[in-house]
Amino acid sequence: MLITNPFATFTTPEGRDALANTLDSRFQVDVEHTTHRGHAGELGARAAAEGYDAVVVHGGDGSVNEATNGILGAPDRPRRNPADLPALGVVPGGSANVFARALGIDRDPLTATAQLMTLLDQRSRRSISLGHTLNRWFLFNAGMGMDAIVVRQMEELRAKGKKATAGLYFRTTLGAFFKPSITPPAFTVEVPDHEPIEGVRFGFVSNTGPWTYFGTREIRTNPGTSFDTGLGIFAATSIAVPRNLVLGGRLIAGTEPKASHLYRNDDVEWVRFTSPEPADVQMDGDYLGLYQNLEFGYRRAVLDVAAPAKAD
Repeated sequence: MLITNPFATFTTPEGRDALANTLDSRFQVDVEHTTHRGHAGELGARAAAEGYDAVVVHGGDGSVNEATNGILGAPDRPRRNPADLPALGVVPGGSANVFARALGIDRDPLTATAQLMTLLDQRSRRSISLGHTLNRWFLFNAGMGMDAIVVRQMEELRAKGKKATAGLYFRTTLGAFFKPSITPPAFTVEVPDHEPIEGVRFGFVSNTGPWTYFGTREIRTNPGTSFDTGLGIFAATSIAVPRNLVLGGRLIAGTEPKASHLYRNDDVEWVRFTSPEPADVQMDGDYLGLYQNLEFGYRRAVLDVAAPAKAD
């Protein structure tokens, strides 16, 4: 099954048709176009129920997240053997495409299609771990506080017709930190074998190394986190501009992220966020709303993907 999102930032009718025709030249392909929020999840669930060999998503991270949740079902449901489910393939079509790029999929759709054809021909599957919270799976990260506020503002800008470029994301992030009217509530972060971290102003929980990309540059908040480890936690207790400019500079430069106001661990079994008042939450770049309590876990080797083998 090929799932395409006509509303993704960088997909075109010509590109979608070319992808479908290319895949159809070698495989039996059923093409489905999403028409509403959650549709990719419905299609993923149907593909799993009907025994498809693979589900290929051409869209952004949000569409891939939906399809994954559809294929696997909710985390509280009985776990199925990944080999009995469709393998997930991705041809990037969004603005960031963090998940695909973290798997080693080329950001160019034509090159990614060629990669995918070879992987599907070879029936190459790689099992990866996923994080979960709110009874949903997440692919690469979730967050509470400032980053979720930025995601909310980006969605508001996109609703007004703005294209979600790296530059717009960067300007929106800077604006959020510089505006005194934006004050996310402080919350508490708990992880195994550590005292609770109080007064956290923004926190990320990662399932893999790149938290996002700035153009071609990886932004790694948790360099030791991967699809084969536990969760990464990145929790900052200050939103002061000078302190976070220094931290942001380290992230952009690719040096080890560290600061006196930062707690980081790249391999934990679970994370708990507790806020005294509702705080903004995002998952895989999708705004979820306001929450006070979140618990994050992960499961090893829960999803098979059509992707290059992990580098040694």
